[in-house]
Amino acid sequence: MIPKANPRILLTNDDGVHARGLKVLEAIARELSDDVWIVAPALEQSGAGRSLSLHAPLRIREYDERRFSVSGTPTDAVLIGVQDLVKGKKPDLILSGVNRGQNIAEDVTFSGTVAGAMQGMQLGIPSVALSQAYGFKKGDPIEWETAQTFGAPILRRLFDLKWPDDVLININFPDAKVEDVTEVEVTRQGRRDQHILHAEHRLDPRGDDYYWLAFKGLLSNPPEGVDLRAIYEGKISVTPLHMDLTHGETLGNLKRMLGGAPPRS
Repeated sequence: MIPKANPRILLTNDDGVHARGLKVLEAIARELSDDVWIVAPALEQSGAGRSLSLHAPLRIREYDERRFSVSGTPTDAVLIGVQDLVKGKKPDLILSGVNRGQNIAEDVTFSGTVAGAMQGMQLGIPSVALSQAYGFKKGDPIEWETAQTFGAPILRRLFDLKWPDDVLININFPDAKVEDVTEVEVTRQGRRDQHILHAEHRLDPRGDDYYWLAFKGLLSNPPEGVDLRAIYEGKISVTPLHMDLTHGETLGNLKRMLGGAPPRS
């Protein structure tokens, strides 16, 4: 359970230390505590997932005694922050975000925002990923006020909950104005029925080929109770995630087929 009185909070993200969403997250955190630390990637790391910088040195830049950037990934930032940069006691809570864009369905497997929270969870610290959806209303600005308005009240409610040590909480705010948000829905991770990631072929000015990865603006038809549906319907989605990727039904089938002595030709 997270202390209600002035918890120590570590913030990170995957959009970089100067990102607008990190400023929103800091405003949220300061509604909860004045013991707030920031350790975030120096540059944008969107799509980095749980990658570690194993083949390059990591450089730290200190902006003040509780604000740092790391020349690496969100996972690097949380690891170094908890182990070395946050002085005294370790954080009571890690918040990752607020991401510029939703992290729902299969997005969570390559999300650097979710990865930052996952690393906190692995270090034994309650961790929450926060993302602000956008792009559903073409041409409209990102509704950062929605995340900032509802972020702290939702987190306060989570303070009363002792969730399992191998679980992180993934919060997605809808692409909607504050007054249009209908409810908070606790959801399962969904799965899109449309393949939205594609490699766009282009030519550079010298006529050489290159590719730019992008997302198509295609909506799925998800069932009730999943994060996709909640965001489509203007709801705040709250999803408990964990690292166990084992598929139970297939595990049972494989045990029946392959369990016991190894087969020989």
